[in-house]
This record gives sequence, C-alpha cells and structure tokens, in this order.
Amino acid sequence: MTRCFTPLLLLLLIGGAPATQPAADVHADMARIPGGTFKMGTDDGFPYEGPVHEVTLKPFWMDRHEVTVAKFGEFVKATGYVTEGEKFGWSGVFDPAQHAWTKGDGANWRHPDGPKSTPRPDEPVTQVSYADCQAYAKWAGKRLPTEAEFEFAARGGLKDKKYAWGNELVPSGKHMANVWQGTFPEKDLGEDGFTGRAPVGSFPANGYGLFDITGNAWEWCADYYSPEYYAHSPKENPTGPAEGKERVIRGGSWLCSDNYCTGYRVASRMHTEPDSGLNNLGFRCVKDE
Repeated sequence: MTRCFTPLLLLLLIGGAPATQPAADVHADMARIPGGTFKMGTDDGFPYEGPVHEVTLKPFWMDRHEVTVAKFGEFVKATGYVTEGEKFGWSGVFDPAQHAWTKGDGANWRHPDGPKSTPRPDEPVTQVSYADCQAYAKWAGKRLPTEAEFEFAARGGLKDKKYAWGNELVPSGKHMANVWQGTFPEKDLGEDGFTGRAPVGSFPANGYGLFDITGNAWEWCADYYSPEYYAHSPKENPTGPAEGKERVIRGGSWLCSDNYCTGYRVASRMHTEPDSGLNNLGFRCVKDE
C-alpha cells in the first residue's frame, strides 16, 4: 500500500502484532454501555450525517478514556510492535505556527508533533493507523467500536441532544471538551485551558462515565465509510459497509471549531484512509458483554 498525504483529512498505514493478552482484568477502566434503541445521525448537519434512522444495539463495554501514550507504550513494550508511522518515517502534523497541516518527517506516536516533541504519558496516543489500533485491541482482548456503538455511547443516555452533555456548547460558560476556540486555523484562544491535546479526563464524563468522547482526539471506528450507508443501514447492531477505501472516525478533536468541522457534535462523522496517522487522531476500545 502506498502512503498518501492531503492537507485536511490526512492519511497513514497498517501492521500486525502478537496477540499476547495483558494479564490485568480486561474490564478495568471500562464502562458498561446498556444498549438500547436510539435515533442515529442528524438531518441538520452535513449530508453524509443523515438521514436520521433508528438503531438498536446490544450491551457492550467501552474504555472510559482514550488509549493513552502510557497504555500504548505498555503494548509496544510487551510485543515489540512497530507502528506504521515509524515504518514510513513521517506522519501528518497540524502545525499551529504555520496554521496548516504539514508532512511531519520523524513524527510518530512517540513524537506526535515532530521528532523533537515528547507527548505527556496521560494524553491520548495519536499518530496511530487503523491497523495499529487493531493490533492494540487484539492484544488487549478488545476490539474497535462500530460507529453506531460510538454514537450511542457518546450520547450518554441523552435523547436528541446535539452534544454529549446537552444542547449548549459551553453551558453557563463551562467548557465541556477540548476543542478549538477562535477561528480555525488562524488562532486557538485556548479558553478551555488547552491549545493542543489534553490529558485524558480533563473534562467531565458524559452520562455513561466516558471521558473525552468528544474533543481531544478523533477516534477510529471499525466501520468502512460510505456517505450513503445510513439510508440502508440495518436496524440492529449495524457494522458498516462490507467494503470500502476509508474508515470512519468519530468524536472530533482539539482542532474542531464552530467555523470548521464542528466534529464535537455527537452525530458528527468523518472518514480517512486506514493508513492515516495524525496528531489529532487516536482511539479507544470496546468489548462485547
């Protein structure tokens, strides 16, 4: 597979890893998501975010936090896994100083913003491709969420709300997620306390006890992407199209603003090629009940 680079929705690649499972309780730091029926999508967003359709899901477990740099490091130490970004020698980096996406030579999960950068151990791991995340999930005895599971979990038991906490982006002036304040890409005002990735758990959990389910870093889902999928999606436990060139990503990131993608909406969906690795793209895992 040949790696590509585009400035807005960037791209990076795939690998394998030993299936050695960690000894710790697989449900540690996971929340039980009760399952149920909900209205997925929105008719008040981008065309590929609709139509609204009813979906029923069985219960499952989901990581309370995005997988952190420290957790991913444990996986790498245990398995010797080498990520796609490390193999390719570069990854997509949004550089605030340049107000643009750049081809980050030497960027990888250990150095997400370039070879001289060092991430905090408690921030979400980024610069990981779809296959990198699959390898981690297999090692951990888990899997990646479907996008239906992700949206249901993000809604946190609330009905027909725009955000994971309600309909106001900043209720009573309180910031609820790590997103971009100001005009993207010119200036992030940092009014939420951060102008980049934040340590996981820096903002309140949603109704299901999930932290950073919107904002901070986009998160990989298991589904192939199709803009028309919602029109014929199965009602029960949909898993996405049978094939495709791109995978769904969900949840928005620190780069999402109200003049750009507004990816912090619970119905927001985006897509990128499976070899993508970006400094605002990470993941969390789920497990069947």
